[in-house]
Amino acid sequence: MIDIHSHILPKLDDGAQTMEDSLTMAKAAVAEGISSIIATPHHQNGRYNNNRRNILESTDTLNKTLLQENIPLKVLPGMETRIYGEIVEDLENSQILSLNHSNYLFIELPSDSVPRYTEKVLYDIQLRGYTPIIVHPERNAGITENPDKLYNLVKKGALTQITASSVCGYFGKNIKKFSHQLIEANLTHFIASDAHNISNRTFKLTEAMDIIHKEYGNDLVYLLTENAALLAENKTVYKEMPQHIKKKKFLGIF
Repeated sequence: MIDIHSHILPKLDDGAQTMEDSLTMAKAAVAEGISSIIATPHHQNGRYNNNRRNILESTDTLNKTLLQENIPLKVLPGMETRIYGEIVEDLENSQILSLNHSNYLFIELPSDSVPRYTEKVLYDIQLRGYTPIIVHPERNAGITENPDKLYNLVKKGALTQITASSVCGYFGKNIKKFSHQLIEANLTHFIASDAHNISNRTFKLTEAMDIIHKEYGNDLVYLLTENAALLAENKTVYKEMPQHIKKKKFLGIF
């Protein structure tokens, strides 16, 4: 199994703080059946400032240490990029790192909104041959209040990735419910851990897949796990026709 979203690299952001933390996370990942994991430290989000070069160097160092410690996990390079106006220029200038050097690119939205320029930026990214993947949309207030914002972006070519802990309910019942609505509406294409540590932000990937298997069947589990592998190999991923999330009745009134 491949986990496409993690903060396993040490000392780069709010994930692993030491190499020992990284090794502990790696052991936990292996215990979950994860064989490869994409390290996606934050690019720039007001608190951290990582670039292509230091992420590649840190990934190489961690892989060498994992080999020395006989931990059977392969770390692949990536980045979690908060959306901003000049993202296309920085992508062309090799300041931004795609996922394992593929044509897939993580895009993080602010937690409280969907910026007005989002559609334009995602369109421009696609014009350059990249596929944007919106991370954890289930935790974005602007999307939970108006799911059609996400539907519109997916309809126009963006993909999305839901956090495993959201599917399991660790971020609360409302986020869990919305995560399942996104799954049912074909508005997500990947489940990943977004693991930061092994205490309060751990993997939960196996648990999430077990829930999905129980509620939606093995075909969806296969699609989600296969999509992660296809992404890592820079191949075309599976996607179904997106649907609108139907508004629920409230006190008998639409």
